[in-house]
Amino acid sequence: MQSVTLEFRTEDLRLLGIVPAGLFDRYEEVELLETLRLEQGWRLQLLRVRRRGPLKTAAELERESRRIRSLYGLETFELVERRPRTRDYILLVRQRNPESLRRLLALAGGEISPTAPFRLTAEKVVASFLGEERAIRRVLKRLDREGFPYRILRASGHPYVADAGAGSLTPLQAKLLARAWVLGYYTVPRRITLSRLARQSGRSAPALGKILRRAEGRLVARWLASEGAVAEAGLEADVEPSEH
Repeated sequence: MQSVTLEFRTEDLRLLGIVPAGLFDRYEEVELLETLRLEQGWRLQLLRVRRRGPLKTAAELERESRRIRSLYGLETFELVERRPRTRDYILLVRQRNPESLRRLLALAGGEISPTAPFRLTAEKVVASFLGEERAIRRVLKRLDREGFPYRILRASGHPYVADAGAGSLTPLQAKLLARAWVLGYYTVPRRITLSRLARQSGRSAPALGKILRRAEGRLVARWLASEGAVAEAGLEADVEPSEH
């Protein structure tokens, strides 16, 4: 597998219909947190969207949902979380793909997926992808042949984000644990319930809970095994409470 991080001009992607016109009149930045489903015709993604100015309430977004869907070419969107302090929405968005993106996805043959970092601003788009090297080369050659401007920021045979800390997790555990963290399952108090997280993950709450507990157990075991933590914990456990 190879990862590649590219930089595009936002205006070029707008002309292709990939970035909606007028998006950055209202918003400062969009970050792709996770792609849950990617088909030629549509995509389901978890986004962080930073608004210019105060956030609208959940009720206001609901009232304006038809206009928002029409304006940005969305099939559906769900407000997952509001973060007024940073002026961010966390949104679950299902969006139609324009023809230009459909052609690239067909060329990729399901062998490339978006990954972090993936951020859009009014001036530029930094987009990262992970996939088979031959598929990535096919797509880049097509961009070159069509004269589409881009710049390679980084290309590597390894994922962009170092994954050493998750080495003992399965890919599924790492994916679901990261999603739970992003959506605030581990904050105090929790920003999302296990049931709602399970619905967004396409699993039952008991099944998701079991996956997360196993992942948490592996991480705790690794921490206990590091720097003598197990020994220290054992010493503390062996100390008998004082009778005085």
